[in-house]
Amino acid sequence: MKPNFKLYDVPNIYSLQDMVLQSSAKYNSGLALEDLTNTQISRLNYTELLDNILRFGAALKSLGINERAHIAIIGENRVQWALSYLTIMCFNFVAVPIDKNLTENEILNIIHESDAEAIIFTENFASLFEEHKVSLKKLKHYICMDNFKSGSGFLKMKNLIDENEPVNKNDLPKINPDELAEIIFTSGSLGRAKGVMLSQKNISSNLTAMVKMLFIFPEDRFLSVLPMHHTYECTCGMLCPLYCGASVYYARSLKTVVDDIQKVKATILLGVPLLYDKMFKRISKAIKEDKVKSVVVPALVKITDLAGKFGANDLKKKIFKEIHNKFGGHIRIFIAGGAAPDPLVAKGLREFGFNFIQGYGLTETSPILALNRLDFFKDNAAGIPLPGIEIKINNPDENGSGEIWAKGDSVMLGYYKNEKFTKDVFSDGWFKTGDIGYFDEEGFLHINGRMKNVIISRSGKNVFPEEIEDILNRSPFILESIVYGEEDSKHDEVIAAQIVVDAEAFIEFSNTKGFEINIEMINEIIDNEIKECNKQLAAYKRITKFHIRDNEFEKTTTQKIKRYLIKN
Repeated sequence: MKPNFKLYDVPNIYSLQDMVLQSSAKYNSGLALEDLTNTQISRLNYTELLDNILRFGAALKSLGINERAHIAIIGENRVQWALSYLTIMCFNFVAVPIDKNLTENEILNIIHESDAEAIIFTENFASLFEEHKVSLKKLKHYICMDNFKSGSGFLKMKNLIDENEPVNKNDLPKINPDELAEIIFTSGSLGRAKGVMLSQKNISSNLTAMVKMLFIFPEDRFLSVLPMHHTYECTCGMLCPLYCGASVYYARSLKTVVDDIQKVKATILLGVPLLYDKMFKRISKAIKEDKVKSVVVPALVKITDLAGKFGANDLKKKIFKEIHNKFGGHIRIFIAGGAAPDPLVAKGLREFGFNFIQGYGLTETSPILALNRLDFFKDNAAGIPLPGIEIKINNPDENGSGEIWAKGDSVMLGYYKNEKFTKDVFSDGWFKTGDIGYFDEEGFLHINGRMKNVIISRSGKNVFPEEIEDILNRSPFILESIVYGEEDSKHDEVIAAQIVVDAEAFIEFSNTKGFEINIEMINEIIDNEIKECNKQLAAYKRITKFHIRDNEFEKTTTQKIKRYLIKN
C-alpha cells in the first residue's frame, strides 16, 4: 500500500549555488551560522554568508585555481567549514570533505586519491601538512582557517577573504547540476578507499524531498554536533537549515551538548542513536532514583497519553516541563540517523513530550532514502520513501525481506575512478544498498540489517545481529555489544556476542548490594542478562557464547562500531 499524505510546498532549487542565492535574498539579516567557540569567523547572517562566499571564491580564483579543480576540507565543525564547502559549490569546484578522525596515513591517502589541488584545514592539521608537504605533489595551495605562524607558506583563510573584493553574484560560474560536485571517501588503505561521487543535483534534490516531508521553519535553531564531513550532517544538519532560512549553531564538543542546547535554545537536534540512548538512560535513572517521581511519572505518562488522544497534545510539555528545560525548553524535534535507534528509546522520549523521528539512507544516496514524518511515523520503521525516490525489495523471501534497491535523482554518480565498484552496485539503473529490509502493509520501510553481517543459523535461517544487539543494549549492565557468527569446536557457526560492560552500573550495583566487583560476578550478571535477552528471541537467534571485552569498540565518527575489526 502506498501512503497518501500531503507534501509541503518548498522552493525549487536546481543546484546548491541556486539555494545559496535564493536564501541570501530571502533571509538576508537572519542568522545563518554561529560557532559556540572563538574562531576567526564565528558568526554570519545570510547576507554576510553570501558576501564571504563571493570574496573567498574571488580569492581562490586569484590563486589560479580553475573551475572543476578538487579542493579538500578537513577540520572541526565550525562556520568556516560550512563557508568553505559552500564556496566550492558556488564557484564550480569539487569538494572533498575528509574525516578529521582518520589516521595520518588515511588522510594523506585520500588527499592523493582525490586529486585535490588545494586543501582548507584547521590549525590542528598544520604540522601534518608541514611534515608531508614534499610528498603531496598534487597539492598546490594550503589554506588554514586559523591565525597561526608557519614557515611553510600556508595561506590564511581570513586574510584571503578580507583582501579580496567580492565577485558580482551575476558573474558566478554556470553550474551543470549533473556534473561531479563532491567526492566523499570511506577510510581505506592505499588504493582501497572508495570515493562516492555526488552531483549538485543529487544533493539539492535530496534537500527538497526531505523538506517536503518534514518542514523546517526560519525560526528553527539547529545544534550541530555530528562531523560535517559526513553526508548526514552536511546535507541534513547544514544545507537543510540554510535552504529553509533557519540557524545553525556549532556545539563546543559532544560533552557540552546539553549545555549548548540550553544556551542556544535549540529547536532541532540531529544525533546518532548512541547520543539519544545516553540521554534517555540519564532521564530514566534520575526518575528511578527519586522515590516520588518513580511512582508519579509512569502514572503521568499514562494520563497524558490518554489526553493526547483527545487533542491535548501540548499537555506533556507542560507536565514534563522540568525534563524539557534540561534541553533548553524549546526542542521541537529530535532526529536520529546514521543507524537505527532503539524503538523503546524513541517511544520513551515521545512519552515525555518530545517529537522523535528517524530516517534511513547512505552516503551513496545523498543521503536520505526514507523518512518518518511528525504526523505519520513508526518507531520501529526506517520511514516512508522520499518523494521522487523509488525503493524496491529485490528477490524477497517468504517474509517479504530482501535487499533494498533504490532509484532516483539523489543516487550517486558512482565511485571515483573505480568502474568495477560502480558496476557491482548498480543493476539496470537500480542502486543496491547492501541492506536487507521489507515494506509493511502501510508502506513503511523496515531494515533488518546489513547483508554482510547476516549470520546463517544451523537451520539455514537468516539471523540479523542488529536485532539482537538492540535487545542486549537495553540492559543497564551492557554499554555496547556486537553479535556475530563464531565457529565452535564442531566447526559449526554459532551466535556469539562481544560485550562491553557498563562500569558505572556495576559500581552502583556493588555499592547497593555490598558485593565485590570481580570477573566471576561480572560473568554471572552478564550471563543472566543474555538469558533474559534469549527469552525474547526465537530459538535459532539465541546467543550461545559471549566474551567480555576490556576496551570499548573502535568506532567511526558517527559512532558506528567498526564491525570488520571484531573477529580480529
